[in-house]
Amino acid sequence: MPTIRDRLEAREDHWLAPLAARSEEAVRAVSEEPSSVRTEFQRDRDRVLHTKSFRRLMHKTQVFIAPRGDHFRTRLTHTLEVTQIARTIGRALDLNEDLIEAIGLGHDLGHPPFGHAGEVALAEVFPGFRHNEQSLRVAEKLEKDGRGLNLTAPVLDGILRHSKPKGSMTGNMAGEPSTLEGKVVKIADSIAYINHDLDDALRAGVLTQSDVPADLLDALGHSHAQRIDTLVTDIIASSQVTTAPGTIALSSEIGPAANDLRSFLYERVYEPLNETPETHQAQEAVKLLFRFFASSPDRVPPELQEARPDDSPERRAADIVASMTDRYALNLVATIADEDEFREVIAMTAMVGD
Repeated sequence: MPTIRDRLEAREDHWLAPLAARSEEAVRAVSEEPSSVRTEFQRDRDRVLHTKSFRRLMHKTQVFIAPRGDHFRTRLTHTLEVTQIARTIGRALDLNEDLIEAIGLGHDLGHPPFGHAGEVALAEVFPGFRHNEQSLRVAEKLEKDGRGLNLTAPVLDGILRHSKPKGSMTGNMAGEPSTLEGKVVKIADSIAYINHDLDDALRAGVLTQSDVPADLLDALGHSHAQRIDTLVTDIIASSQVTTAPGTIALSSEIGPAANDLRSFLYERVYEPLNETPETHQAQEAVKLLFRFFASSPDRVPPELQEARPDDSPERRAADIVASMTDRYALNLVATIADEDEFREVIAMTAMVGD
């Protein structure tokens, strides 16, 4: 008698686009007995959702460090917005929403505290660190006390290849995702953050509406909702999912405007914020914590030592620091830092609160 999973897989084969990923074709590094009620991509989505790494995203910075208001985005709300946008695109194109959701929820699991500034700081002391590669490492090697999540190959691929270079909505950092669903998450990541970061910058008073070039607002929309709608509907109209290799793309009319908005945010928001005292203090905290754990292997949590016995002290230190929330990092700095050298870093703890 067919199981619920059998029926779900048959339904996928019936209504998904020709180039969409099928759950029944997904493979894992370690074979497992199939579920009777969930497809493989549904299982991956649920595994990501129940991780400690996912829960910690709620206390990790998106852009603004220690914001004064309650409505600024965090790494968790960013993740949810990316996933929602990607699912909207995927549903309209008849792609596999479960795969999209699994990639979207997992794409930033390895992001360090303090947003991009924290990633830059960690890369300075641990060369080569990139959050997309750390997210893959979390999924493969760190979660579940070192056993990893044993996610399917398309989900791991989408997590690794979601990252983009500065100034481009769809550029290539780690290669293009192998599935159209992964490409949807990659472009949805850009749509989400250029819009919610602009929204947060306006809320914080870093920008005013009149600062944003009028031609970009005319092309994309004058409100947060209008801009997202413009970009999402443009991708749906411009993508092709029936004939190999398939494309997920913005049009030649809207794509340049989206890239220009991204460049504008780098110039007027991201780069100025990277020069603020709060950002420099946060980066010093990241580097201090890395040096502390790299030079004090006895302070590494026993479960990490047991799970990854062959890792270098530096690798373990990077894993520990990348896993921290903003508040945990600052509170830990307050207990280990030399007070004279890091007085300003320690003072930031009061900005975050309990």
